[in-house]
Amino acid sequence: MQFDTSNLIPVLPEIFLLTMTSVVLVTDLFLKQEQRMISYGMVQVTLWLAVGVVLLTGQGEARVLFDGSVIRDRMGDILKISILVITSGVFLYSRDYLRDRDLFKGEYYVLGLFAVLGMLVMVSANGFLTLYLGLELLALSLYALVAFDRDSIGGSEAAMKYFVLGALASGMLLYGISMIYGATGAIEFGTVAKAVAASGMDDLVLVFGVVFVVIGIAFKFGAVPFHMWAPDVYHGAPTAVVLLISSAPKMAAFAMAMRLLVDGMGSLHGDWQGMLVILAVLSMGLGNLVAIAQANIKRMLAYSTISHVGFILLGILAGTSAGYTAAMFYSIVYALMAIGAFGIVVLLSRRGFEAENLEDYKGLHDRSPWFAAMMMLVMFSMAGVPPTVGFFAKLVVLQAVVDVDMTWLALVGVFFSIIGAFYYLRIVKLMYFDKPVDEAPLSASLDTRVALSVNGLAMLVLGMFPGGLLTLCGSAFA
Repeated sequence: MQFDTSNLIPVLPEIFLLTMTSVVLVTDLFLKQEQRMISYGMVQVTLWLAVGVVLLTGQGEARVLFDGSVIRDRMGDILKISILVITSGVFLYSRDYLRDRDLFKGEYYVLGLFAVLGMLVMVSANGFLTLYLGLELLALSLYALVAFDRDSIGGSEAAMKYFVLGALASGMLLYGISMIYGATGAIEFGTVAKAVAASGMDDLVLVFGVVFVVIGIAFKFGAVPFHMWAPDVYHGAPTAVVLLISSAPKMAAFAMAMRLLVDGMGSLHGDWQGMLVILAVLSMGLGNLVAIAQANIKRMLAYSTISHVGFILLGILAGTSAGYTAAMFYSIVYALMAIGAFGIVVLLSRRGFEAENLEDYKGLHDRSPWFAAMMMLVMFSMAGVPPTVGFFAKLVVLQAVVDVDMTWLALVGVFFSIIGAFYYLRIVKLMYFDKPVDEAPLSASLDTRVALSVNGLAMLVLGMFPGGLLTLCGSAFA
């Protein structure tokens, strides 16, 4: 078979990112510590140029390449741009934090770029092997990043837990993939979909394969009961790493769920829908209830993440284009909320001090009225308080669930959202109605302050004018 170089154009974003990551890696070897800003600048330029490459090479219609192992479509392009932009914000917020702790090293950014490359491969995957390669590239990078602070015992312990549980989940996913391959004789999602539609759930091997694949997806999302890694990793890892783990990978996990369940096993919707219902209800319930008992804000936000994952699963299990649009919208909005929340945590931290306890947020309004307002907008958005974008994200997901005659499930979502509002509003109460226990001024560079301000105000602006982003997400499933 003759190779056509024009097939490389649709995968140019991944090729460009891999090339630039290698350039950053080699360049960083020749830089002194005081010159490390050069590596940082190269990484930011790389991310934004990659956004440009995605825009320039996108053609709108879906294209399947490399014998069906890669797909380039509208959904993939939107998610890739979102991942690249969110990661740029993560690197910006984490810069001062890393510098204060003598962790401002090129390895952090190289591992971060490899994680982003893994996410882009996951988004573009049209076959089991491609998806698994992207997933493992992402996972291995994150394992190393969690243990990035070598002097942190908590970080090493968290990395070990993450690695062991991640290996277990990967094994289950591979086991499921092998069963589906055995039942269908294919690894490309299009061929698998045809074979599954023909055989249905009469094949017991296929049934077990679907179950194990859903377990793999649930672990990547951090859904209950496969959430055990999330609180410990969020608590033990450096906040600069938690910024990354809590945001962009959720969009990659959404893409993974869509590729596997919808593209590969869409005809079995009635079967995997029941599994997602259980995962969604458990995630919303346990996530919101356990978060109330947390005194550490990183653990609180970890359980908050678990509850938000439940809402993303609600959109996917609806099985309609409106549901998929709502889930994608929620994934992007959640990533914005997550980096905003952890960005404020990073802002309040300084050399020798981690702003991890809820008491550290007492009287933030007295110390910095502006950033207290930004944190309030993020907390209101996470709680789903109108007119923030979090309210609209929950609304469209619940509407999609009601449209498929699962009103009881929407009511469960509303019930647990009301419970969840308590611990978000508790942060607002501490900031505005308690006296500060720490009078130290907030120190951050101008670009970080501007980015955090834009991040916070976006919660309000997107909530009042959600049509643009929602239409963009809807165009992926038109």
